[in-house]
Amino acid sequence: MLSNLLRISFLFILFTQMSWAAGAQPADTHEYKLKNGLKLIVREDHRAPTVAHMVWYRAGSMDEVNGKTGVAHVLEHMMFKGTHKVKSGEFSRLVAAVGGRENAFTSRDYTAYFQQVEKSKLENVIKLEADRMSNLNFDDAEFFKEIQVVMEERRLRTEDNPSSLLNESLMATAYMSSPYRHPVIGWMNDLQNMKPVDARDWYRSWYAPNNATVVVAGDVDVKQVLAMVEKYYGAAATHELPVRKPQIEPPQKGIKQVRVKAPADNAQLAMAWKVPRLESGKLDDVEPYALELLTAVLDGYDNARLNRILVKQEKVVNDVGVGYDMVSRGPELFLIGATMAKGKTVDQAQTSIRKALDEVKQKGILESELKRIKVRILSDQIYKRDSIFGQAMEIGSTEMAGFSWKDIKYMLEKMQTITPEQVQAVAKKYLVDEGLTIAVLDPQARISADKGGKQ
Repeated sequence: MLSNLLRISFLFILFTQMSWAAGAQPADTHEYKLKNGLKLIVREDHRAPTVAHMVWYRAGSMDEVNGKTGVAHVLEHMMFKGTHKVKSGEFSRLVAAVGGRENAFTSRDYTAYFQQVEKSKLENVIKLEADRMSNLNFDDAEFFKEIQVVMEERRLRTEDNPSSLLNESLMATAYMSSPYRHPVIGWMNDLQNMKPVDARDWYRSWYAPNNATVVVAGDVDVKQVLAMVEKYYGAAATHELPVRKPQIEPPQKGIKQVRVKAPADNAQLAMAWKVPRLESGKLDDVEPYALELLTAVLDGYDNARLNRILVKQEKVVNDVGVGYDMVSRGPELFLIGATMAKGKTVDQAQTSIRKALDEVKQKGILESELKRIKVRILSDQIYKRDSIFGQAMEIGSTEMAGFSWKDIKYMLEKMQTITPEQVQAVAKKYLVDEGLTIAVLDPQARISADKGGKQ
């Protein structure tokens, strides 16, 4: 699978399959809208005395502007640096003190914060999270210390990671105008020049109840949850949000290519095609579902086509993966990534990939193959229906993409209706050179830090 640690929306397709396996949308899900615009979704699940509490802000890296990339992720870090009531570092200590676990994550489309606790401790974490929605208070010294942490995170995860470098260059090349071309963690120069006021402005702009969705899943009483949320989150003041610019990606007119030189053991290849995503209000659009199933045809199980041909039969690559996000706020890509086997070239791998894709385009796939894939997806994911956190993730990520959790059942039913001919059709229509971007990692010798020579 093409590496991209900060893209979280792929979890949607994993967790939504749990509800598909269950056969029906749970009846114990409730939605409310507070007077200040905050949306609350409560999923009752009484199988274990635990609860997941999440707050999702519909503000991610795609909402940033040039010169301030990475600020969404930086603000995520600063959210743990205290409020008027809670000192820096106390948030995590207080959650741990009640036996809970907590964390946060930033994506292109949103920023989310969560805690998982024993059910009697839910009010503790709601109170803490609601407090920092309105009362974040960090000093400049805390910011400048934390920005160093973020820059080191970028060095470790991206600049010292050849796969991440390749993916970053691929995105920057594939997209012209869409903010998806920027890395979620931000460009290093922007981080180096970021100021405390940038993080504070981001907080004041986007962290408002009318831009947030609270999801609570677990062993809870709905009325009690609503009362707690109204008590604490209800005090947050609503404000007008910034105008979101559409930044529509212009049509691609031919192959784009980029070559990245970086220390690595093997060459890597990434191929990305412009493809449609599922859009709110267009749930009957067949193509995104067909593209999702095409990923499984190519890379959905151990003996799927690309792995069988490139890894097992031809032995041209060590690994190969396919990625596609059916739901997101911005334009999407259909991605194929591979790492070359020793002595094999990128050209050989690309030839083999194209041959496998041409076979799908020309001969299609069998009904039995597609049916087997659907059954495999269900059997692989059904156990995740037991995850309280997984259910909260499913709801939140769906909502952030512009859909309702109520749409999930229909999406999954629609997925089951997709035919082999429809999968073949999207391969023919979209996996063509006019919308293709190719990124190649040219491996360079690693330099020893001790001796200054080649290893």
